Amino acid sequence: MQFAIKAEIDDPKARTFTFEAQKTMYGGKQIAAGDTIFLFASENEKGHGLCARGIVTSCEAVAKIPGIARQTPRVSVTVRRTALAKRQLGRSELKRFSNWNDGQPQSELNFKFYRQATNKIVGISLQAARFLDEYF
Repeated sequence: MQFAIKAEIDDPKARTFTFEAQKTMYGGKQIAAGDTIFLFASENEKGHGLCARGIVTSCEAVAKIPGIARQTPRVSVTVRRTALAKRQLGRSELKRFSNWNDGQPQSELNFKFYRQATNKIVGISLQAARFLDEYF
């Protein structure tokens, strides 16, 4: 499985990224060292969407807080950048792909990242990963 993260990214050209206690959804909690991950600079923090691709170099599950019934699994990951995006892909480009059951990779990304505005790590299909590879 491949992954994507939407998070605050101050410097998209950095060689390494550290993301602490990130929310996981849609299989994101299965992320592990060695996995490919696509990085989206969150528009909620003045980012512009897809900015880089990398390899997860370390991953650690964050312990749940005792006494809270429902908690989204969280992980901390470190990523080594392997490529910079050559074209823009973000909320505005994916917005029109709102038929979330049409099987298109753009619709999958729109659903997983923009249906809920929160930052998160998500698992993505091979089809979505191949689509994202076209941006590098």
